[in-house]
Amino acid sequence: MSGLIEHYREMARNNAYSNAHLLKACCQLSAEAFVAERVSFFPSLVATLNHILIVDRFYIAGLRGEVPDYHYFDDEIPFSQAAVLRVEQERSDRELIDLCDAWQAADLEREVRLDRGLRGVHVETIGSILPHLFVHQIHHRGQAHAMLAGTGVIPPQLDEFFLHNDRDLRHAAARDFGAKDG
Repeated sequence: MSGLIEHYREMARNNAYSNAHLLKACCQLSAEAFVAERVSFFPSLVATLNHILIVDRFYIAGLRGEVPDYHYFDDEIPFSQAAVLRVEQERSDRELIDLCDAWQAADLEREVRLDRGLRGVHVETIGSILPHLFVHQIHHRGQAHAMLAGTGVIPPQLDEFFLHNDRDLRHAAARDFGAKDG
């Protein structure tokens, strides 16, 4: 790896890989099991996984140069079916990969404006939003993974991607998301 921007490109691919595998597993659940109340920060798989997507969309809009506001959060569960949510999350993940691939190291310092409602418009940088976004995803995917463990569906392995031994996973993720094989 040659620098921080390359790391973020790989993180975007890992993010897409992990989301795809987790949502594929969730698609094996019945509709009732997907929306069933469970113990976690958000009360269900459907709520947790929609939250991931909504937050992604908010920050990606900012990364595109828009000034997103809290209307992104008006509908907390826009997708109640796992298969539909899977398609929408993949679309979001592809956009994040494309953005990361288009940027150069200097772009990490570029300012991004985010409308935080009553807290006003906050200025961040691409380089501060990306790690926040990836940590947010990992945090809530872990919660969804734990909830999935309480069902009859075996949770997928999500943490094997960056080691040399995981190279085939990275190559598969690159192929699956139309990206350079890195």
